[in-house]
Amino acid sequence: MPINRTPATLRTESVSVSYGASPVVHDASVELLPGGVTALIGPNGSGKSTLLRGICRLAHTTGRVTLDGSDSAALSPRAFAKRLTILAQQRPTPGGLTVSEVVELGRHPHRKRFSRTDQACEKAVERAIALTGLEELRHRPVAELSGGQLQRVWLATCLAQETDVLLLDEPTTFLDLKHQMSLLDLIHDLADTHGLTIGVVLHDLEQAADIADRVILVSEGRITATGTPAEVMTAERLSATFGVDIQVATLPFGGLAVRAQRSGRRLSARAEELAEPALLSA
Repeated sequence: MPINRTPATLRTESVSVSYGASPVVHDASVELLPGGVTALIGPNGSGKSTLLRGICRLAHTTGRVTLDGSDSAALSPRAFAKRLTILAQQRPTPGGLTVSEVVELGRHPHRKRFSRTDQACEKAVERAIALTGLEELRHRPVAELSGGQLQRVWLATCLAQETDVLLLDEPTTFLDLKHQMSLLDLIHDLADTHGLTIGVVLHDLEQAADIADRVILVSEGRITATGTPAEVMTAERLSATFGVDIQVATLPFGGLAVRAQRSGRRLSARAEELAEPALLSA
């Protein structure tokens, strides 16, 4: 079931983000393209999540954020919410609402005041619930859900909003391995099949390499590298950024094996066996 959307390119131009008088992100210029996944990686506190919050008008920002070349600051809050949404790390659990009712909250930017649920709303909610695999939970109170289930509900709420740009801040938090893989597959499908413009903060470097078309490396509030996973995620660059000895191996079936060396340990024997020897970085 296709998602109603229009291809959109999001760019930031020399964007700085501050909390009070404290600057956190400095002069960030990035580009998120339609039909692609861009992963933001970097140490804790480097400014990845803060950059997303600045793009979404959730923190004080200087510089420009554009959508298809037009300054997003010219958009009203409602018009902006029709173009861009974010799955934040933490959201309050609403009391007294079912899964379907929470997902329907994503339709708020599309509703006129005092209007009732219309057919477009119902279709958008049904589509979002189906995409996130929540059919069996649709009538459950959200207060009864696990953290991972609730994370999928909030993602469905974002999808029901039917925006051109979807930003996700550590979306695999609280999810078990099966649902992490399912969510990452969905994110890839939303970009590849439905053409959404997606930016995602991930801490798992192998997941970032596997899902992303492009990677943005953030360190101490600044963009230090941008490019394909193979271009950005070198052993030398990651080791310098994270402050530990990191080894990177290119796998013949695609993706990267990324391991932090601990107590003299190297990549697992299986990873070394699969890696292309010429591309194994010590």
